[in-house]
Amino acid sequence: MLSTQASDVRTDSTTSALHSSSVEAGWQRQGKLWSNLKELCDVLRIPSAAIHTDEELLFQHVQFKTGQRIHTIGQPFDTLYIVHSGFLKTVLIDEFGNEQVLSFPMKGDLFGVDGIHTKRYASEAVALSNCDLILLPFKKLTALGRAHVEFEHAMYSVMSRELVREQAMVSMLGALSAEARVARFLVNLSERYADMGYSSKLFNLRMTRHEIGSYLGLTLETVSRTLSAFNEIGLITVDQRSIGIKDVEALRTLRRLPPSSSRAKQVAAKKSKAATQQNDQSDPDWGTQLASA
Repeated sequence: MLSTQASDVRTDSTTSALHSSSVEAGWQRQGKLWSNLKELCDVLRIPSAAIHTDEELLFQHVQFKTGQRIHTIGQPFDTLYIVHSGFLKTVLIDEFGNEQVLSFPMKGDLFGVDGIHTKRYASEAVALSNCDLILLPFKKLTALGRAHVEFEHAMYSVMSRELVREQAMVSMLGALSAEARVARFLVNLSERYADMGYSSKLFNLRMTRHEIGSYLGLTLETVSRTLSAFNEIGLITVDQRSIGIKDVEALRTLRRLPPSSSRAKQVAAKKSKAATQQNDQSDPDWGTQLASA
């Protein structure tokens, strides 16, 4: 029975490769084109040891360029997407064309799940950078679930992980100040970069400040002003889209920023202290005093 199910999966793989309704005509076939089941599990960060790996079970990769749409609202659902590399956003769009950012999928994330219920995607996914996505046709997933119970349970875990992240965001929007939202967003990004094997202390924002504001329920101006304030008091450094995390614990526990007058005094005190240290080091008697001590 298992061999029959595996055959169904391989047949579905061939059909999926020929089926183009879920991808745009402009995608480019470059680099790694296929992953086996173990490699897919590794990307999703789920156990694969208990799965009887079949090397013939392959999953197609598709590349999208910055700005390309992976799927649109109302498009018939047939595929889930796993981010192998790159950065994306998922959005809702109202009748006036206004966007509400829902998430920022990154490496190891699964998206497209919102299409399972109605058989049509409820959101739109757009590439924020050049992306390499692994296609997981839903029919293939259900066949795999019958053949590999462990894999089915692991996929439920992945979907639950995404749901928990969304619930945490909703809770944050309702309970935290604007400054705390931006701070938690930076902490979350730092942790996600670390999970991907990148630096958690220095990274680039792939999304615009407007997109961050949409995600956090804030205006572009509020996001920009808050980042500048964090930079001013030494919690982060900001250079265009480059963010350096200086005090992650302070960001994690921040509730509100001190008033601007207090921040100005803090900055002035730091500058005064730095100037004093610089003057001490440039004093010709400083080296003699240090040596005699």
